[in-house]
Amino acid sequence: MAASVIVAVLVIDQIIKFAVKTNMMLGEEFDVFGDWFKIHFVENNGMAFGMELAGGWGKILLSVFRLVAISAIGYYLLKLCKRKDAPVSTFYVVCIALVLSGAAGNIIDSVFYGVLFDSSIGNVASFLPEMGGYSTWLHGRVVDMFYFPLINTIYPDWVPFVGGDPFIFFRPVFNFADSAITVGIALLLLFHRNTLNEDLSQDEKKETK
Repeated sequence: MAASVIVAVLVIDQIIKFAVKTNMMLGEEFDVFGDWFKIHFVENNGMAFGMELAGGWGKILLSVFRLVAISAIGYYLLKLCKRKDAPVSTFYVVCIALVLSGAAGNIIDSVFYGVLFDSSIGNVASFLPEMGGYSTWLHGRVVDMFYFPLINTIYPDWVPFVGGDPFIFFRPVFNFADSAITVGIALLLLFHRNTLNEDLSQDEKKETK
């Protein structure tokens, strides 16, 4: 089950990103459902929902951190699947697999996209361009596209500091991998917080012995 979830998320995520990257210029958008769901092509150098670590070294550190985190989650997931003494529910395994596959989906962008594609600024990117990619290994930018500006209005003038400024909810642009991470973590916190805490406690006890 875990393998099926991981493969499905990675395939869907990369198909969507490839389609956006090779058919849209950076900043281009189109409506899907009215004004509240758009495909809006952006790229970011960092974490989920457009958050970033500044500078080239920040990008490398983030990529390395992602690789370490994926390795740790993958090791934990492997332990769950092999557990015989106290097997966990399939639902719990699926939640962990969602988090792992989402993280892996974005690390693929960070590690490979800089050399697989040329720039999307002012033109539609090409896959495996003859002149080389827009950056180097570990310096790729994560492709985001899902945009839900459910509320698009103006702060009233009487609101301190932001009166008259535009207000948009939900502003962040994200991708399918971000969604998998968010759903996986949300389900863990809602339904399996105790299971996760018990596993972490058992690992700490083993390390102290």
